[in-house]
Parts: sequence; structure tokens; C-alpha cells
Amino acid sequence: MITSAGIVKSDPLKGFVFSLTSTILGATFYVTAKVGLQGFNPETFGLVWTAASTIFVMIIILLSHQERQIILPRQAVSGVGLFGLAAGVGMILNWAGLALLDPSFTSFLFRFTPVLVIFMGALLFRERLTGREILPATLMIIGGMLSTVGRWHIVATGMILILLSCLAGATQTLIAKAKVTDVHPNILTFYRSSIAALVITAWLLITGKADFNVAPYYWLVTIAGALLAPCIGTIISLRSYIHWEVSRASIIRTTEPLFVIPLAYLVFGTLPAGMELVGGAVILSGAIWLGWVQSRLLLSDRRLAHERRDEDLL
Repeated sequence: MITSAGIVKSDPLKGFVFSLTSTILGATFYVTAKVGLQGFNPETFGLVWTAASTIFVMIIILLSHQERQIILPRQAVSGVGLFGLAAGVGMILNWAGLALLDPSFTSFLFRFTPVLVIFMGALLFRERLTGREILPATLMIIGGMLSTVGRWHIVATGMILILLSCLAGATQTLIAKAKVTDVHPNILTFYRSSIAALVITAWLLITGKADFNVAPYYWLVTIAGALLAPCIGTIISLRSYIHWEVSRASIIRTTEPLFVIPLAYLVFGTLPAGMELVGGAVILSGAIWLGWVQSRLLLSDRRLAHERRDEDLL
């Protein structure tokens, strides 16, 4: 059970179910967004996507009678504002990169987000960074390099945009974990979408690329995608942080490409091939290894905490 204030009780089973469900819903993003971007330009697509997500989340809030919780606690305002700003910037970069890359390959690249979370945590919060984490992170970097062999001139721009989007995503992860105990996941998701929509609107006005003259099919796919991934998927993902540690949830999220690949094949009839597939597999292997290392470190920290508590009692 979740109160309006946040955490009530840790529940590993719920954490696992929420993580897996959000992973499957997140996998739909790469396909629905790729289809939407075939009709919309990235800037206009971004506004439609975030505006639709904001409306869907607001409906959920109203049905849950949580409208009063939209007024944020004072201590959460700056963090939530940064959360939405990072989301908006990340989305702009994300869609620009996805428009240039294969959706399955893009999902492999997004496995770099937990690596950035670890390094940012070590830099900003002086968290421990161990050799056991550096090794799988290095493997993932090698996988990324393999994916570009002979293709850098084709994928360079898209890869850089997606990796910058991963940086924005890592920022969101750290803020979400810190604020989800103060702000209900539904409210946090609302601010994520609404602030992102404002950021993208500003970007659209600056670039002057607004173009809504798009076939109804692309509107339908984009709006449906906005419901599945950034609305329901984000809410469920934030709920997993309440019941489970981010490190363990990240292990489940690393499997996202395994859901993206068959879905992309069904829609586009394409599969990763050659060095793109080899590099993607190496990235995925490193991401799963990294998640396992984080889980083991967490268990070790808990064991030490229990031992110290027992010593204090004696």
C-alpha cells in the first residue's frame, strides 16, 4: 500500500512485478515513437507526446481523488522542477536520436543509463565506486565501440544524442529515488510530463518547426504510445522504487531490448545485424553484469548494517 506521502512498506515481490511491467511498457516506446516520428518531425512529436501524457496522468489523478496533492511540499519543489526539466531535455535529445537510429539498437544504447547513475552518484553524493562496477561498465563501452565499427559516419549523431539523453535519464533516476517518498508517483509523473511539455513548447517556438498537418494514423499511434510508456509505464516504474531498490529494479530494466527486438520485428520487419547486434549483445551483457554487481553490493551493505546493529545492542 502507498500513502499520499510515499513509502509505507518494502515489498520485493511488488517491486519485481512493477519493474517487469514497466520494462514491457517501456519497450513499446521505441516502436510507437519510431512510428510517430515517421509522420511528425521530432519537435512537434515531442509536444504531442508530452501533452497527451499530461492529460492521461491528470485523468488518473482525478479518478484517484488526488488533485489536492498537486500542491507540492516545499522541500520537493526544486527537485521536482529539475526532474521535469531533465525529462524535457532528455526527450528532445531522445526523439532526435531515435529518428536517426534503429529502435532495437537505440534500446541497447539506453542500457548506459545505469552506468551514468553510478558515476553521477559517486561524483555528486560520494557514493562508493568499486572495481567490480567499473569492469562491466568498461565492457558496455567496448560494446558501444563495436557497434560503430565501419558505421560511425552513419550512426555518430544518433548515438551522441541518445547518450546525452541517457545522461538526462540518469539525472531523473537519482531525483525520482530521492523524491518518491515525498511525492506520490502519480503526482511526480504529472510534473514530469507537464514540465517537459513546457520545455518542448519553448523549444518548438524557438525552432519554429511546429507542423501538425499529419495523417490521423500517426496521431493515433503517438497518443496511444504516450499512454503506455510515459504515463502508465512511468507511474509503475516509480512505484517499483518504493518497494524495491533502484539497483535491483535496474537489473530488470536492462532486459528491455529483449522485448524491443521482437516488437520491432513485428512492426518494422527488421532485426539488428552484424556488428550492431554483436555490440548490442555486449552492451546488454555488461548491463546485466552491472546490475548483478549492484545487487550483491547492496546485500553486503545490508549485512554490515545488521552486524553493526547487533554489536550496538550487545
